[in-house]
Amino acid sequence: MKRKDFLKSSLIISAGIGFNPSLASGSISKRKVNKIGLGLFSIPRIMKNDLEGTIKKMAEMGIREFETYGPYSFTHEKTKASWAEISKYLGFSASGFYGKSAEEFKTLTNQYGISVPSMHTDLYTLESNMASLGKAARSIGANYVVLPSIPDEERLDIDAYHLMAKRFNEIGRQANEEGIKFAYHNHGYGLIPEENGIIPMNIILDETNKDKVFFEMDLFWTVAGKADPIKLLSKHQGRYKMLHIKDMKNITYFKGKGSTSSEWMELFPLLVPAGSGQLPLNEILKVAYNSGVEHYFIEHDLAPNPYNNIQSAYDFLEALRF
Repeated sequence: MKRKDFLKSSLIISAGIGFNPSLASGSISKRKVNKIGLGLFSIPRIMKNDLEGTIKKMAEMGIREFETYGPYSFTHEKTKASWAEISKYLGFSASGFYGKSAEEFKTLTNQYGISVPSMHTDLYTLESNMASLGKAARSIGANYVVLPSIPDEERLDIDAYHLMAKRFNEIGRQANEEGIKFAYHNHGYGLIPEENGIIPMNIILDETNKDKVFFEMDLFWTVAGKADPIKLLSKHQGRYKMLHIKDMKNITYFKGKGSTSSEWMELFPLLVPAGSGQLPLNEILKVAYNSGVEHYFIEHDLAPNPYNNIQSAYDFLEALRF
């Protein structure tokens, strides 16, 4: 792995930034899942270069929901500093509402029939500035504020996961007071058994308030961590409210526990548009709909051919029939 790629990945993870229709007894169609969405970290460069033109193009493809990513103007300074470092390697700095206010961004997306039900943020903003986060979420019409990853230093051992569950409960309580909901998006770590066979993700699922802490499943990282999306969705009915839909060229697992950036980078070449890999998306999406998933976001982190990649994923999802 090139040092530049390794550093870039490490910085992205430390900043807490997520890298990321329908179904039912019927189909992934407008009859069942009314809106196919998109995680905007899939298309950051073209959003920066031509905001309105890109939004218009996404709407023409059929995208009807966006999920934003931070930092925002009100983001914790620690995360802003991390993002400043990340930008040196990513080659762009745009995020949040792309220089617009929350109200202006909503007006622009609404103009093209796109809503924004979810915002990715970071742990420290969730814990220290929920009021501003809640205000922004309400301004753009978002129901969910999402933690895309737990910083490395906050998940060093099993005890840290027990503590994180308590912290999540408090975040969920504060979000509830703001009239919004808190969700946690899984990455590859925490899915493989650790001390005494304990699976950290189970601690988060079992020790958090079912009414105030929800989840967003990233299908690629879930499978890479040797977990079964269908079993998780079936067991935890009503907890998973969102999916990041991506595909894996060949089913491949982490060599270790998925907790280091080098392990992540090894798998990125396997990320392909939904429908062009080996994940059983048809079966997963059927279970997801019936388990209470509300939002289905295509995610192709930093998509190399954004228009083609997103269109390919959208066409696959729109064409599914059950």
